[in-house]
Amino acid sequence: MKDDRNQYASSGRIAEAFEKRKKQGRKALITFVTAGDPDLAATERIVQAMIAEGADLVELGIPYSDPIAEGPVIQAANERALKHGIRMAHVFALADRVRAVTNTPLVLLLYVNVIVQYGADRFFSDCRTSGLDGVIVPDLPYEERGEIEEDAKRHGIALIRMVSPVSDDRIRMVAKGAEGFLYCVSSLGVTGVRAQFDTDFDAFFKSIDAARDIPTALGFGISDGAQVRAVKRYADGVIVGSAMVRTISEAKNPEEAVARAIAFTRELRSALDD
Repeated sequence: MKDDRNQYASSGRIAEAFEKRKKQGRKALITFVTAGDPDLAATERIVQAMIAEGADLVELGIPYSDPIAEGPVIQAANERALKHGIRMAHVFALADRVRAVTNTPLVLLLYVNVIVQYGADRFFSDCRTSGLDGVIVPDLPYEERGEIEEDAKRHGIALIRMVSPVSDDRIRMVAKGAEGFLYCVSSLGVTGVRAQFDTDFDAFFKSIDAARDIPTALGFGISDGAQVRAVKRYADGVIVGSAMVRTISEAKNPEEAVARAIAFTRELRSALDD
């Protein structure tokens, strides 16, 4: 039973999550948490709580010592988690426990060197066994995806691609054959809460919508319900990462961290459903 459940098409779980919201006339909510911050037990409770409050997909960040795409909020969370001794085995075990109680898609965000050091075939095999659905690798250039893409496909794990506000030709190239959902980066630079966006979203998504055949989700810098309301019309889903991590980090203890994650997820879900 366990193997059959985990071999259910990973992209299928992701597609179903987006399709469910589309049928409701709503948008998908994707939330992010750094695994092991404030501790591993709290992370598990936070993930389950976010799902219960309406998150349609959860990203688990793998702590890394040199997260080049991350701003100071997630960098600090990585440092705290690494001090707790969090390793890949802990995250796979956490994903397995969450998968046992939910069909909500789970995705890892990590850096390509982590996959290479772990061994790509072993890594994606363990992703499948743990019930994970996809991976986001922000430092993997599209042209170098072959380094891990075949292993990901063989084990049924979606290698989620990212597009940023660049030329139409590059957007078309990246979108072609993309799996799971297309991660649309709101603006160039590292992750982090932003007060405003300079991107021309109408032009950006005109190019994306002409090229894509899978759901889209907009992320990088979306920080509160007001910003969610402002951008939700552009994509099929909205991703909130740094703001969630910051909210969790401001808690005085793990209990408060869970409570703060619940309250913030409710705010985001409400903004998407207005």
